[in-house]
Amino acid sequence: MRRGIAVGTAVVLVLEALTIAFVNWILGLAVRHQEMSLAGLDPDAMAAGSWAGGGLFALFLIACAVLVARIALRDRMSGRAGRIVLIVCAVVHGVVGALVVGLVGWYAFAVLMLILALLVGTLLLYAPEDRGEAPAAAPPAPPGAPATSTGP
Repeated sequence: MRRGIAVGTAVVLVLEALTIAFVNWILGLAVRHQEMSLAGLDPDAMAAGSWAGGGLFALFLIACAVLVARIALRDRMSGRAGRIVLIVCAVVHGVVGALVVGLVGWYAFAVLMLILALLVGTLLLYAPEDRGEAPAAAPPAPPGAPATSTGP
């Protein structure tokens, strides 16, 4: 079951990356062809910024999808760095989801929350197992030291 969720997460992240890249490409073309300007910025610079931002975000999502696919293939979490990247991806989805409600609507919010749920599900299903090791006992107090009580 957890492999299926991880594979689904990877597929959804790739689809989202392609969608983000496409939308930013269209926005850049619209800015360039209509010669829009915001506070005197050059339309070509705004179009290039849209393309660069969309491309970088799409590459980040593709990297996350590759990471999740690797986790699914190996059936275990990759490591601390991989875990941090997926947590950052989940946080970004939460923030973008909160912003997109007002800008795009509830449908886009629901899609982003579904992706967030898949990311969190993958993180939780591949959480490191508890090794069951008891904490190390405290060393005995030196003679003459005041006794400390840990109980009621």
